[in-house]
Amino acid sequence: MTNRTGFGTPRQVAEHLHTTVQSLANDRYMGRGIPYVKFGRRVLYSWEAVDAYMSEHTVSTAA
Repeated sequence: MTNRTGFGTPRQVAEHLHTTVQSLANDRYMGRGIPYVKFGRRVLYSWEAVDAYMSEHTVSTAA
């Protein structure tokens, strides 16, 4: 998890999640993935949404 506040660009989020900007774009196109906001052509991700998405998709393994 991150202690950032505010919004991150797709590049910042991709770097944080160790993925690619294209992967995030594909998720947006397919209607899945992390919730985002658009201002004109600009896409931004709330760091809270990034953290929540990661928490919701955490897989626990049985010991």
